[in-house]
Amino acid sequence: MSKTREEARGSSSDGAEPPRIWFAVTASDGTRGRDFTVEYRPQAVESRGVSVVVRVRDEAVSLARCLALVQAQAVNGVAPAQLIVVDNDSRDDSAEVARAHGALVVPISTSEFSFAGALNRGAAVATGAIVVALSAHAFPDDSEWLGRVVDAFSDPVIACACGERFRPDGALLSDPVRYDADAAVRWPAWGYSNAAGAFRAELWRARHFREDLPACEDREWGRYWALEGRPTLLDPSLRVKHDHTHDPVLDIYRRARRESAGFAAFLGADAPGPSTVRELIRAWWTDTRFYRNRWRARASHRRAAQLLGTLAGRRQ
Repeated sequence: MSKTREEARGSSSDGAEPPRIWFAVTASDGTRGRDFTVEYRPQAVESRGVSVVVRVRDEAVSLARCLALVQAQAVNGVAPAQLIVVDNDSRDDSAEVARAHGALVVPISTSEFSFAGALNRGAAVATGAIVVALSAHAFPDDSEWLGRVVDAFSDPVIACACGERFRPDGALLSDPVRYDADAAVRWPAWGYSNAAGAFRAELWRARHFREDLPACEDREWGRYWALEGRPTLLDPSLRVKHDHTHDPVLDIYRRARRESAGFAAFLGADAPGPSTVRELIRAWWTDTRFYRNRWRARASHRRAAQLLGTLAGRRQ
């Protein structure tokens, strides 16, 4: 099981170069993380408190909106203890926007980037007992969202929590659901999301997100802990504004391919979606979940792109 070690080096009050945080992650393929530099020395890990980690690349405008909404949150009348932005070689003003909002900026190069790797870097310098993960284009709807997220961990058995709109069968989810060991076996592709979710720092320190996965590191991590008796809380009240359904067709295809390859890497034959052309045609005709009209589903070019991407990912 992988461990994290942090070591602050160098600098101090005399203005010398910033401290370096040594951070190593051993994933299942034996790969290791590399050194990276942050602007200031992390504080000691707190027994309470919330750290918010936002991953970004070239999204300065969205990031400014996201961080402003996060800073407007209140947990028992207290704002988040720590803001962390993991910046993936942004060519715009994303890093400057993050600093202007008081965030600790953690860089990760494009050559090193993975979704899991970026979040692992952010979590490595987090001081809170609860770590909230957000995409830069995820926007809480109200100022009580973070409070509801923290409340989800009032039950000490909960490993992680996130918003969810649908049940696996496509029906709307109206009440919170525990994604436990039984659910993890029955619906292995459902579950936790790092687009807007939260997890216990102590469990992350025991097991990091898998950097060998091209995507779906969140599903894999939540499923692992569910099978260990630490369920995910899926709660519709924790949803944020975060939607890729109207993205450009090529982006939808690439995302579906990446996620399908991720599922296949840890679920094998149980990965969701078609693995043959015949299965793809069957899914296109019969699996019209999440659509009110089956004919509209069949005519959707975005859905076609998603199915084709899923098939390509299964075949990687």
